[in-house]
Amino acid sequence: MKFAVLLLSALPMFAQPAATAKCETLRHHGDPDASKCFRALTTSSDPAVQAEGFWALRDYQKANDAFRAAIKARPKDVDLRVRWGRLYLEHWQPSDATDLFNEALGINPDYAPALYGLALVAEDGFEGKATDLAAKALKSDPKMYEAQELLARVALEDNNPEKAAAEAKKALDINKEALGAMATLATIQWLDDKKSDWMDKALKINPLYGEGYALAAHYFIINRRYDEGIKMYREAIQVQPDLWSAHSQLGINLMRFGKDGEARQQLEEAWNGGFQDTPTKNTLTLLDSYKNYKFYETPTTMLRLHKKEAELIRPYFESELQRAIATYEKKYHFKLPAPVQVEVYPDHEDFAVRTMGMPGLGALGVTFGEYVAMDSPSARKPGTFHWDSTMWHELSHVYVLTMTKSRVPRWFTEGLAVYEETGNGNPDWGDRLDPEAINAIKTKKLLPVADIDRGFIHPTYPSQVVVSYFQAGKICNFIDQKWGYDKILAMIHDFADLIPTPQVIEKEFHMKPEEFDKQFFAWLDEQTKSAVNGFDEWKKQLKDISEKAKAKDWDAVIKEGLAARDIYSDYVEAGSVYEFLSDAYLAKNDKAKAIAELQRYSDIGGRNPATLKQLATLQAEAGNKRAAVKDLERLNLIYLKDEEAHRKLGELYMELNNANGAAREFQAVLAGGTVDQAGAHYELARALKAANRLDDARNEVIAALEVAPGFKPAQKLLLELNPGK
Repeated sequence: MKFAVLLLSALPMFAQPAATAKCETLRHHGDPDASKCFRALTTSSDPAVQAEGFWALRDYQKANDAFRAAIKARPKDVDLRVRWGRLYLEHWQPSDATDLFNEALGINPDYAPALYGLALVAEDGFEGKATDLAAKALKSDPKMYEAQELLARVALEDNNPEKAAAEAKKALDINKEALGAMATLATIQWLDDKKSDWMDKALKINPLYGEGYALAAHYFIINRRYDEGIKMYREAIQVQPDLWSAHSQLGINLMRFGKDGEARQQLEEAWNGGFQDTPTKNTLTLLDSYKNYKFYETPTTMLRLHKKEAELIRPYFESELQRAIATYEKKYHFKLPAPVQVEVYPDHEDFAVRTMGMPGLGALGVTFGEYVAMDSPSARKPGTFHWDSTMWHELSHVYVLTMTKSRVPRWFTEGLAVYEETGNGNPDWGDRLDPEAINAIKTKKLLPVADIDRGFIHPTYPSQVVVSYFQAGKICNFIDQKWGYDKILAMIHDFADLIPTPQVIEKEFHMKPEEFDKQFFAWLDEQTKSAVNGFDEWKKQLKDISEKAKAKDWDAVIKEGLAARDIYSDYVEAGSVYEFLSDAYLAKNDKAKAIAELQRYSDIGGRNPATLKQLATLQAEAGNKRAAVKDLERLNLIYLKDEEAHRKLGELYMELNNANGAAREFQAVLAGGTVDQAGAHYELARALKAANRLDDARNEVIAALEVAPGFKPAQKLLLELNPGK
């Protein structure tokens, strides 16, 4: 839970028995007698009071039982439901907490503590509605300083420190001992590389207020300033040694930087201390699984690959890593100070745990300084993502975050990484104009450049994060086209100096952010108007084309397909017009036009392995072997567990006298676990012989004969490799 560290020591003091309020006051001030006070509450005859005592002592089961008994005795008590919900929220059960908050609102629709509880749930999930709920709570109870603190935290997550500071000061106006507000104000100054006395003030009120440092750590982490975040978690533990949530987060972040030994120590301390949330458990399990991984080092890279696929994917990853590093070194005029570590996970949920501590992450790759974690090509359904494009995206982050010491807004580093995917001679990579972006453009949901970070952190509609990636990438594309790539480099250095986005826009483009937005939106509208204006009609046409294809009315497919194709040319997902047109042309035996449509599909970024293999086959049959090779090489950068594609590419390489390329492909066939081991060893031997690697060729042909002693082509090749024997 994002703010579990705050919930225990900053509980609202509403509708509580006098004895409970006294204990809360002692805890709020870090008084060592607080534990004794709460322990006394557990002997009360009132189960509601007992619940508060057990909760404070972290005996969650007894607290839960006591709340249940209290609710049974007082079924209409809204405050009991909220307090019980807060217990669930602290115990990593947000769904149960939400149910209880909603039950309270069913009894009293304007009950501020219940609205605030729902705001906490939304905040924990980075949901945009958190601010609306907090505002409703404040409207119902203007003295609820905790809701004001929440508004400050959300504003700071949105990279709006001015608003965050204003909201935090409002909280202090309500309650001069609002510790969360003080911690937020300290964090704002620390993020700006300034000294702050706000935490000193907080510690004078509560010398055990480690949660304040943990709050600051959270902001450093989400701003990718991991080293400083780790330092803050250490400070939190120093002040409050039993702040187990901080131990857990420290362990998770140490693991992100390859410090697995200390990470395990911190995570086990958290677990043994009773902080047994899912991220802690999952991360410990993942650390146990690392025995199944191998490291491969070069002077500039380190690959962590799962043993079951390392032999297959290592040559391709190492080659692309070296190419990307060489490219970015020239583009950014910067040499990385240390090797890049890339970890590749064949199980997507392991990758998600590695990056977030929880399964279910939608991302394909994540960067922590000079460490990259990403899905393996085998972690997703073939063709659903481009592993090489993902790796280049993340490596752009490595450079930009290192150059700026992570002092760069999220929109810019993400936008630049999206831009770089297609800006390095790879027009078929990167993000396409998808239906979500089309809808956002049509309904004017794109954010101003000064506020675009909000779309990444607190989305207000389901697809806003995806749309924000698209928009940020297009902004970088716009800048490059209008002002040149040097302006992008200048912006990197501006952000490194902690200049905020609005001032960077004014400095580099000599205009207000509002004028920049006006020009950018006009440029984007011109680029996308065909798809945006024709999208509804295109959907109808595509449905009709699909029906015509099922009926094998190929002439109608061609006529309607050609009309629909250029309305929304970026669409290359399942059921694209290009594939329908290709099928129609093949049915009419017009292979040249079928190839042309499939080539368009490939050039725009189509990723379906079966479709790309079909294109390669048609190209080879037409005598254009080099084009077929290009198609299959592109497929390798999308999906690597395709034996047929590796075998075909190896054969084409042999025909084009690229013996080393052929050897790599036949090695991939073997590494992929082919059934035809003898044939693969034999083909590899042929390639090695052609590359004049005769000893290796002998070893492979012998391996072929060990599998199939009567394999005559292998016998013949062995004689050729051993003349006179």
